[in-house]
Amino acid sequence: MFKLNARTFNRIKSNKASLAGFVIVSFFALTALFAPFLAPAEQGANPYMMPQTGYSSEPAPPSKTHWLGTAEQQYDIYHGVVWGARTAFKTGLGIVLISVLVGIILGGLAGYAGGKTDEALMRITDIVLSFPSIVLAVVIVAMLGPGLYKVMIALAAVSWPAYARLVRGDVLTIKQRDYVTAAKALGAGHGRILFRHILPNSIYPVIVVASLDTGAVVLTAAALSFLGLGSPVGYSDWGQLIAMSRNWILGTAGNPFAYWYTVVMPGLAIFLFVLGWNLMGDAFRDIADPKQY
Repeated sequence: MFKLNARTFNRIKSNKASLAGFVIVSFFALTALFAPFLAPAEQGANPYMMPQTGYSSEPAPPSKTHWLGTAEQQYDIYHGVVWGARTAFKTGLGIVLISVLVGIILGGLAGYAGGKTDEALMRITDIVLSFPSIVLAVVIVAMLGPGLYKVMIALAAVSWPAYARLVRGDVLTIKQRDYVTAAKALGAGHGRILFRHILPNSIYPVIVVASLDTGAVVLTAAALSFLGLGSPVGYSDWGQLIAMSRNWILGTAGNPFAYWYTVVMPGLAIFLFVLGWNLMGDAFRDIADPKQY
């Protein structure tokens, strides 16, 4: 396991890639936190909905009025990118949290109980893992109907098996340790042994995977939004902004970069967000690896 002590923080500061990851994620966190001040919405309007200044299909370039330009139908890209940071954290952290909780509960029960319980839970896990995750997520969203929260449910439904298998493997190892045997000898109940002695010592690999998955699920959610299965039209979502740019990526016949801002701005936000979480995941992996000490 790893501990948040001075040595841990020194290792983070000494690793430039890890430090860059924390800086990038902190930047997006501050952007999401101060979104109402960075991109204020009109009074009474849903702040997540991008302001629309017209209905022209042709995007407008960056200007004093629209700092990052407008997408088709004249949606403000700056507002979408800023409030899209909140959407990214909401979807990424929400999906990962649900997946981790389900994975820990099912994986912990499977590894600790063993026998038929383990067999049944792992066969369910294998069935879910046998389908391509993006395809299964599309099917679930199609059944539930489009919407941001429907996408979160669908992605959580296809993400928990990886955590369940990871936790189960650690529980199978930890439950053989001497301190677990001692707890049983002292009369500790199954619940206390599982939730007090086993699971707290088996979730650290889950933290590493979760940090890596946070960026990945945001990327997948953006892909579903690009397909029209995510948030409603005009909602501040990076994937939807890229979907709005699909007709303008190639620019015009004489200027292929005429509408570069329509795809570069939201695309850069997604790239940096995913990169930041990946670098943080590498940092957590190095910290949790006892061989690094």
